[in-house]
Parts: sequence; structure tokens; C-alpha cells
Amino acid sequence: MIENRFVQGIRDGVPIALGYLSVSFAFGMMAASQGLPLWASVVISFTNLTSAGQFAALGIIASAGSMLEMALSQLIINLRYFLMSLSLTQKVDPKMNTLQRAVIAHGVTDEIFAVSTSRYEGVGFTYMIALMMLPILGWTGGTFLGGAASSLLPLALRDALGIMIYGMFLAIILPPCRRSREIFIVVILSSVMSCLFQLLSSIVTIGSGFVIILCTLAGAGIGAWLYPVTEEDGDA
Repeated sequence: MIENRFVQGIRDGVPIALGYLSVSFAFGMMAASQGLPLWASVVISFTNLTSAGQFAALGIIASAGSMLEMALSQLIINLRYFLMSLSLTQKVDPKMNTLQRAVIAHGVTDEIFAVSTSRYEGVGFTYMIALMMLPILGWTGGTFLGGAASSLLPLALRDALGIMIYGMFLAIILPPCRRSREIFIVVILSSVMSCLFQLLSSIVTIGSGFVIILCTLAGAGIGAWLYPVTEEDGDA
């Protein structure tokens, strides 16, 4: 049974790892374009595993932002992982000790959380470790490949591939916007706010990290005010 759980975890982690490989490749390229050493971007990916947080961090690093900006932006962007981890504690094997829970907490991402909570009751440590292995390697390895390729490719090709990063973000944002009018409006509001901060940057100097925090909080707050989740929606 233990062996089967391990094999099942490996199999479940393959598609996640392949998806992470392409996104982290873009992160590696962007990190190299911002002047980060290859080893630094690889360490960031291995120790963080948060795409949105890492991309936001690059902007803060490039603009020489403060540690406070970095800490607050990462807290806001990655706040969802608190809720995921809290939910996952109700799903894992009750026999799992504190150290084991701390180890698997490192690998709680959106996709790993979704897969693990859809499996059997009492998800064990063996399955979680197996599920996390390939995605972590894919995310870290993709960052290495992206950073290494960026230093080897011609400048014109690097600039062309850089456009793919923005296409990737559009591919993430557009499908939910098409399905939900509420999400579309919140995204537009947040985007407009971000543009306004950029236009007013010569008048009001605000670090990129604080801009992310303000746009996130304002967008989420306005969305919650305009489109509150009813008790019936929550149950559904």
C-alpha cells in the first residue's frame, strides 16, 4: 500500500511538473534580464515555489525596494496558502507528526493542494512527498534552464521570448475573466489602479511592492463589496 501511494504520488505530480517547467523557464529568463545571478534565481525557486510572488519579487529587487515592501507584498500575494494549509490539515493522516507536516507545508501550491485534497481520506506523508518531488524539480529546473538559456541566446531572441511572459499572464487571466463578469471587473479595476500609479510615479513615489499591495487590497476589497458571497454560494 505504501509503495502504491508513492507511485500514485509520482504519477499525479508529472502533469504539475510539466506545467511548472514552462512557467519557471519564463521566471529564469526574467531573473537573468534583471541581473540576478543564475544561482540566486535557482535558490529563490527552490525555496519559494510561488510563481506570482517570485515575479512580483523581481520587480521589487530591480527597483531596490525595501525589505518591508518585499515582506508585505509576499504576505498579501501568498496569503491564500494559509487557507490551503489550514484546509489540508483536515485532510492529511492524523498520525502525521509535526515535523512531517512542516516538511510538506513547503510544497503546498495551488495545484498540489487541489490534487492532494481530491484523493483519498487521510492523505499520508509518503504520498505527499512523492506528489511534491517532481513539481519542485520541475519548478527549480525550469528556472535553471530559463536563466541559462537567457545568457546563451542572442539579444534579439531574448527580447522576443520576453514577450511570451506577458502572453503567459494573459493566458492565466483571460479564461477566468471570460467565465466570470465579477472577476473581469475586479481585474480591470486593479489594472486601472496600477496604470494610474505608473502615470503618477513622477508625482507620487511609491515602490512597486507597495503598488502591488495597494492594488491587490483595493481590487479584492471592491470585489467583496460589489459581489459579496452569499451563504448559498458558499455552501455550493
